[in-house]
Amino acid sequence: MEVNEILQMNKESWEKSAERFFGRAALPEYGPLAPREDQLNLLGNISNKTVLDIGCGSGHSLKYMAINGARELWGLDLSTKQIETATSLLHDQPVPVSLFESAMEEDPGLPENYFDIVYSVYAIGWTWDLKQTFSNISCYLKKDGIFIFSWEHPIHDRLSYKDSEYIFQKSYVKEGPELNEAWNNTAVTYQRKFSTYINTLIETGFSVEKIIDDVVLPESITDDPAKWYSAQKAQLVPATFIVKAKKR
Repeated sequence: MEVNEILQMNKESWEKSAERFFGRAALPEYGPLAPREDQLNLLGNISNKTVLDIGCGSGHSLKYMAINGARELWGLDLSTKQIETATSLLHDQPVPVSLFESAMEEDPGLPENYFDIVYSVYAIGWTWDLKQTFSNISCYLKKDGIFIFSWEHPIHDRLSYKDSEYIFQKSYVKEGPELNEAWNNTAVTYQRKFSTYINTLIETGFSVEKIIDDVVLPESITDDPAKWYSAQKAQLVPATFIVKAKKR
């Protein structure tokens, strides 16, 4: 599949599914069955900071940033519907808001050496060019600026529930684009090893400060073990990983 075909396929899939994700996978949450920002305090003091959300979705993470004192809110997202929703959600914020409909691999005209914090909650794995995306983010950030992102742990969808047990049905070490099973094969994401994310950060000018793949389980585990993000599965492998890095 060509890159433009992948982007178009993913955009069409998101336009159809966007409403299902409004308000989900947004700060202070970093992802399924993972610690929250109010437990981790990765962002630190947000007051008077200029922030950029990569894959801003419906704008709820940006609203969280505004509530906590951010000076400027910037975001980009591939989906027209998501940008429209974020625009509506943030229209009454007392700080400047700038939103761009764009793939994260492309620079829609964002300022360089400008942002104190760039973050991405459950979106980075959609990029078809991780190095270009991380290079862009490095350019956007001030020196010593913070980049925090979360994504589905790359071992999570390698494990499937079948005949009352979990089994490995896909290779963890084989990297590349795949039709996404969780999206009923209507979208393409990339399988990358965990080391690929970390090494690419280092190659693009970041120092890794913290890696989190802790699991937070509910008090009572009663959900369907075949569910995509089930607590039973999370007892074996983490659903989410979180990385905090600093621009060198």
